[in-house]
Amino acid sequence: MKTLKYLLPVIAFVVLAGFFYKGLFLDPRTVPSPLIGKPAPQFQLQDLRQPEATFAQSDMLGRPAVLNVWATWCSGCRQEHPFLMQLARSSGVPLYGMNYRDERDKALDWLRRLGDPYERVAFDPDGMVSLDWGVYGSPETFLIDPAGTIVYKHLGPMTPGVWQEEFLPRIAQMQGARP
Repeated sequence: MKTLKYLLPVIAFVVLAGFFYKGLFLDPRTVPSPLIGKPAPQFQLQDLRQPEATFAQSDMLGRPAVLNVWATWCSGCRQEHPFLMQLARSSGVPLYGMNYRDERDKALDWLRRLGDPYERVAFDPDGMVSLDWGVYGSPETFLIDPAGTIVYKHLGPMTPGVWQEEFLPRIAQMQGARP
């Protein structure tokens, strides 16, 4: 019994050390979303540009779509913005936005100054709808299939590499083509 008393802490230490060692090789930007493979959460928010109009999850149905969650106070959002402008011009995939925990006037000014890559922008000033999508920061970008199922989620700024490696192959697969 005395041996077990001394052996348990050693076993616990080895198990914990194993978990820590494994953690050294994980990518901290890869956080699996429980929403992958599930229908995108339903929402209906004011349109950022036209407060009298609404923008809903159902507005993104019918073709592959990208939803980018952004805010004016987000440095990563500013970093990815030029690439989003390029995507809007050349990708052929609709890019939607969800303005997250922001002020309408600041968001509109941001789009006027930096350019507006979005077909539509949902305005989520309190961030409650974004929480339903599993957003806990910005930027976060979702790929949604034509039926409204979340196919992929990217945390952090969108880059050409991420677009090429993660988004394009999935979009090609949705469209029945090879990447």
